[in-house]
Amino acid sequence: MSRADLVRSNQARDLPGEPPYLRGIHPLMYRSRLWTMRQYAGFGDAQASNRRYHYLLSLGQTGLSVAFDLPTQMGYDADHPRALGEVGRAGVAISTIDDMERLLQGIPLDRVSLSMTINATAMILLSLVVAVADRRAIRREKLQGTVQNDVLKEYIARGTYIYPPGPSLKIATDLFEFCAEDAPQWNPISVSGYHIREAGSTAVQEVAFTLANGLEYVRAAVDRGLPVDRFAPRISFFFNAHNDLLEEIAKFRAARRLWAKLMEERFHARDPNSLKLRFHAQTAGSTLTAQQPHNNIARVAIQALAAVLGGCQSLHTNSFDEALSLPSEEAATVALRTQQIIAYESGVPMTVDPVGGAQAVEADTLRIEQEARSLIEAIDAMGGAVRAIEAGFQTRAIEQSAYEHQVAVERGDRVIVGMNRFFDTDEQAPPAFTIDPDLEAAQAKRVRDFKASRDEPQARHALQRLDEMARRDMNLTPGVIDAIKAGATLGEISDALRRIYGTHDPNA
Repeated sequence: MSRADLVRSNQARDLPGEPPYLRGIHPLMYRSRLWTMRQYAGFGDAQASNRRYHYLLSLGQTGLSVAFDLPTQMGYDADHPRALGEVGRAGVAISTIDDMERLLQGIPLDRVSLSMTINATAMILLSLVVAVADRRAIRREKLQGTVQNDVLKEYIARGTYIYPPGPSLKIATDLFEFCAEDAPQWNPISVSGYHIREAGSTAVQEVAFTLANGLEYVRAAVDRGLPVDRFAPRISFFFNAHNDLLEEIAKFRAARRLWAKLMEERFHARDPNSLKLRFHAQTAGSTLTAQQPHNNIARVAIQALAAVLGGCQSLHTNSFDEALSLPSEEAATVALRTQQIIAYESGVPMTVDPVGGAQAVEADTLRIEQEARSLIEAIDAMGGAVRAIEAGFQTRAIEQSAYEHQVAVERGDRVIVGMNRFFDTDEQAPPAFTIDPDLEAAQAKRVRDFKASRDEPQARHALQRLDEMARRDMNLTPGVIDAIKAGATLGEISDALRRIYGTHDPNA
C-alpha cells in the first residue's frame, strides 16, 4: 500500500486518544499510565488461591484475575456428583458466600481491581462479590473490575454454557442494567476473542466473531431500553496475543478502529467513551509447548510485546510451565517479571504509538479491518451472532482454520521450535505443580457443613422468590444477591434457573 493510500484512508491523520482510536484510546497512552499487570490465577480452594493472590501482589502485580474450576463455571457445588474429580483443578472452587469471603480475605475491594473469568454463572459470581462487599460495608459504587459474562463465545469455541443462547443473553443483559445502576465502575462484560483464537481461529476471525458478539450484546441492552451511552463506556474486550508480532499489533489496532466505527454507525453513540475499545490481552496458551518448556518464556515475551505495542489496557502473561501443569510460583514470577521488563526497561511505553506509520503494520491493519467487517456483514445477513451460532457458522469456520494450521504443523510448513524442529531427545521436564489430593473432599465437606448450618427456610424462600422473578422476566441480579445472603449456594441458584430456562443441547 502506497503512502497516498494511507493518506486517503485517513490513517495518517488519526491521532491517539481521538476517534476512531487507531493509535490508542488515551492521548499519552502509557506515558500517563501503564497497563494493569493482571496475572490470571486460581486453584484448589479459596485459601490456597488467596495465598497466591497475596504473593503476586507482593511481587508488584497491580490487579487480580480469578480462574474458577469447571464445576463453578458449570453451576455445580463442590459436593455435587458431577463435580467429582474436577474440584479445584482448573481454577478455584467457589460454592458459597463463605468461599468468596475466604478468597478475598485481606483484599481491599475498593482499591484493587478484580477480574473474573466466568460466563454462564457470571451473575452469581459477581453477586457473591457484591454480597461480600455489603458485608464489609464497602459501597457498591466503589467496586472496580470486570466479569467476563460473554456466554455467546461459549457456544462458539469453549463449551461452558448452561442455558440456551436466548436466556443466556437475557441474563448477561441483566448484569448490564445492574452495573449501570449499582456498580458504575464495574465492567459488566469482557467480550472475549481469546477463546475463539485458542480454538484455532485466524486473527481476522478473532476480530470479526468477537465484535459480532459485542454488537449482539449492545443490541440486546438497547432493546431492553438502556441508552447506549449509559452502558457502552463500561464494555470491555479480551483478546489473544499470538505469535506473529506484526499481525497481532495490527489486529489490536484494527479491532479498535472497527469497533468505534460500528458503534457510531449502528447505535449512534455520542459519548466518545462509548466508542473506545478497551481490552485486556493474554498471551496465547495454545502456543505453549510441553517440549522444551523454557522456550515458552521467549514466546510469551514476544506476545506480550505485541499486546503492548497494540495498546492493551491490561495484560496477563502465561507461565512457561502451563503446558505441563498449573503455574508454579517460580514460573508465575518469571511471567510477571516479563511484563515489568517491558514496562520499565524496554523504553516502548515512552512512545505513544511506536509502530505508527510502519508500512507493514498499517497495511495489515487495513486488511484485517476490511476482512473482519466482511465477516461481520455475513453474520448480519444470517440475523446476527445468535442466529449464526445456532447455524454453526462460527464454529465451522474456526474448525477449518484449526485443521489447516494443524496440517501445516504436521507437514513442517509451520515451524514450532522444539517440537517439529530443533527438538532435544534428552530433554528433562521440570517438576509439575500439583494440588493436594485431599482438597476436593475437604471442599465438598465445607459446602455440606455450610448447608447444614444455614437457615433452611430462609434459603428456600429466597430461591422461590428467584424462581418467580425469572418467570416474570425481571432482572435477576437483585434476587441472586438476596438468595446468596439468605444462604443459597451457586449450585442451587443455577438449578433454580435450569428449571426455568432448561439447558442447551448443542446437538438439538
